[in-house]
Amino acid sequence: MLVDTLALRLRPRTNLEACDLGVRLCQLAAGSVFPCYLAVLIPTAALALATIEIAPWIPIVALWCAKPWLDRTVLFALSRAAFSQPTALKDLWREQRRVLWSQPLLTWGRQRLSPLRSFTQPVYQLEGQRGPARRKRVRTIRMRHAHVATGVTFLFFLTEQIFLFALLSLAFWFAPRGYAPLTDLFSGEAAWVGLALAGAYTACIALLEPFYVAAGFLMYLSRRAELEAWDIEQEFRRAFGK
Repeated sequence: MLVDTLALRLRPRTNLEACDLGVRLCQLAAGSVFPCYLAVLIPTAALALATIEIAPWIPIVALWCAKPWLDRTVLFALSRAAFSQPTALKDLWREQRRVLWSQPLLTWGRQRLSPLRSFTQPVYQLEGQRGPARRKRVRTIRMRHAHVATGVTFLFFLTEQIFLFALLSLAFWFAPRGYAPLTDLFSGEAAWVGLALAGAYTACIALLEPFYVAAGFLMYLSRRAELEAWDIEQEFRRAFGK
């Protein structure tokens, strides 16, 4: 990695400062991140919603399982934004084999169950190591930082639940007089219940998941800067030209 080409100013940061910078990076790169993310999320959500006739809970479970796979598009756009490179849909299409179709077992298995997935995903997706070298690298990256990454995951989970309940509460706010949505919600008899739950969940992850990935990505960059003295190297390169 060419440290001097990074668009971010590297300096010692706490993990929470790095998360805040990640959210800011996602805001600045929203024009690249969200089109790429939605281009994959919308068809995935449509396929998940098509299973609602089988059982009303399947769409939400399917979307929950697909999160790490969907996150790969976000990380792809963010990794380019960190070097001031915009990402268009044609870039995602050109790199789809590497971004979307590599490491399927890892993406749908271990990463789905890991509370550190936004923090460790850059190692798996961007560094290209395999086997024992990759496992050693992950252990090094997460050393003394796993508790913070777990806390960030928990905070985003709580935020997601708050948004979900807020969206579902609209059914009660706009219900006709004399109609009780709560009855349908607990009986599960109305078709709109499953659609409303899946649609609200899709809206929540569409809004929040890119920021979660960005927070973990900047924690990862901050950790690498700490391990490899990137901030010092960056200052020397800027001071002496190369």
